Amino acid sequence: MSNDLSRAFEKLHKAAEGLPEVVEGVSYGTPALKIGNKLLCRIKDAETAVLSCSLEDKQFLLEAAPEIYFETEHYVGWPAILVHLDAISLDELHLRLEQAWLRQAPKTLVKAWKTRHAL
Repeated sequence: MSNDLSRAFEKLHKAAEGLPEVVEGVSYGTPALKIGNKLLCRIKDAETAVLSCSLEDKQFLLEAAPEIYFETEHYVGWPAILVHLDAISLDELHLRLEQAWLRQAPKTLVKAWKTRHAL
């Protein structure tokens, strides 16, 4: 992996800290973070990540923060959004990864995680 991709993946990895059972993997030949075999995010290139998100959240994010979130024709209609890694804060990226994790993780794991965080 090139240094640029390593730096980009490091940001994703750091933003995912605290999310249970997140594992490193590969998706479309690039580094990815997954829960089980379900994609949370992956590196598209050194400046861009692909993040799993609901279509409703995607539309909101595209309108609310076009300097951070965007899509190409390839991703229209898919539950994934592109992220400018240099424009997104670590806190915002963590929030987006947490939302992806809540959608993708097994329900029993989500329930246990929510119970621990409700205290």
